[in-house]
Amino acid sequence: MKDGDQIPRVLVIDDEPNIRELVRVALKFHGCLVTSGATGKDALALAASDKPDLIMLDVMLPDTDGFEVCRRLRASGDDVPVIFLTARDTTSDTVTGLTLGGDDYITKPFSVEALVARVRAVLRRTRRQDGPGPGTAGSGSTLRAADLELDEDHWTVRRAGIAVDLSATEFRLLAYLMRNQGLMLTRKQLLENVWGWEYVGQSQVLETYVSYLRRKLDPLGPPLIHTQRGVGYSLRPP
Repeated sequence: MKDGDQIPRVLVIDDEPNIRELVRVALKFHGCLVTSGATGKDALALAASDKPDLIMLDVMLPDTDGFEVCRRLRASGDDVPVIFLTARDTTSDTVTGLTLGGDDYITKPFSVEALVARVRAVLRRTRRQDGPGPGTAGSGSTLRAADLELDEDHWTVRRAGIAVDLSATEFRLLAYLMRNQGLMLTRKQLLENVWGWEYVGQSQVLETYVSYLRRKLDPLGPPLIHTQRGVGYSLRPP
């Protein structure tokens, strides 16, 4: 990987030994430090002890499914990026994985090249959003639209002076809409720039997250996110 000087640490959890080995070899070849496990219990233990930069997580595990593992990680405050790796490819499963806090969803069988590209995209996006921590000099980037304010340095959002609690994906989506306020953004633009990959046929994921944002922002003032049917979305001050 050439997205940073630090060697990315990736945890691979899959109960199929051949899949684990394939992913391990591919990621190691591309510069990652890889550890692996076969169960949900392994995933939670290794996530706590190894502090990986990313987890490749199978959904179908022998003790508990990957969705529950991700749910427990997020409940414990662990925001490590998660890429689900599974044979289940229904839209409902994809939306479930991403709305639980997953960062990507790869279905089996997969090409090694596509998998590596997705890993690169998630790591690159994560490193951008980590940015400078509290107490360090930042870009001072604060986005505003009417009474909505988004501070990219400190990852905070306020509307009408009221703090709005957003997930990492909701924050990225809102930031992209605000950086391009007034413009009609296509679904393809939003999926590529917010999720870091073209989610072919996954517009339902985008619609779900737009719905989440509206649910949190609209009670505090006039609607800001507008839909152009068949095209995409725009954020416009009232």
